[in-house]
Amino acid sequence: MRIATTIFLTDETIRPDRLGRELEQRGFAGLYLPEHTHIPVSRDSPAPMGEPLPREYGRTLDPFVALSQAAAVTERLALGTGITLVGQHDPVALAKQIATLDFLSGGRFTLGIGYGWNVEEAADHGVEWSTRRELTRDRVALMRALWAEEPTAYQGEFGSVRASFAHPKPVHGAPRILLGGAAGPKFFGQIADYADGWLPIGGRGLAETVPALRQAWTDAGRTGEPVVVPYAVRPSPGKLAHYRELGLGEVVLQLPPAGEAEVLRTLDDFAQYL
Repeated sequence: MRIATTIFLTDETIRPDRLGRELEQRGFAGLYLPEHTHIPVSRDSPAPMGEPLPREYGRTLDPFVALSQAAAVTERLALGTGITLVGQHDPVALAKQIATLDFLSGGRFTLGIGYGWNVEEAADHGVEWSTRRELTRDRVALMRALWAEEPTAYQGEFGSVRASFAHPKPVHGAPRILLGGAAGPKFFGQIADYADGWLPIGGRGLAETVPALRQAWTDAGRTGEPVVVPYAVRPSPGKLAHYRELGLGEVVLQLPPAGEAEVLRTLDDFAQYL
């Protein structure tokens, strides 16, 4: 099972180039980064991790810029977002960012996406909260059109693009797309509809939910199996053994949003799981 990591990189933490080198040298499989453009001070949205909202949420580096820096100093390290708030982006520009990062890194990028929790942040991007799920699906479809090998037009409910020359292309076609969110029939149907798999936060209850997702996948006529990558996991030997028994091929461990010394100490501790 591949052991990747995630961290809230900020202006106060270890730098992405330094972290990328250390991860690859130590044998970790990947680096996933979260995204928040900003956190409005006046906020009614409850933080899912509890209040007060941790300081790092309002200080995150742009994940695509930070991952580009990590990509430039590594050769094998997988790169991903966990998660990109697709609804808060112009999809034409986002498709270009993703394709460029994937191309320059030699096809190492995974696009983790989600719907978000912060109503006020989304509103500042012009997102109507009640339709954010449909908006995300529509924008992924538009991006897939731009990543297609031949010029492909797309007309959706929320946006459109003409058949266009749009290069570079992602190395292996559209990058792997993993959808983050809470387990349930509707959500699993959305994964089966337009994603390649699931990023379950924390990885609890997977013995019950993974079979349900696989059934939804089959019911939708998809072949193979959905990818399941437990995300932001606090590791233990028993927990990782359980994931292996479920047939999962990758897990993403949570690093502290800290300076270089503390992050490297944590990597030393996590090395026991490699």
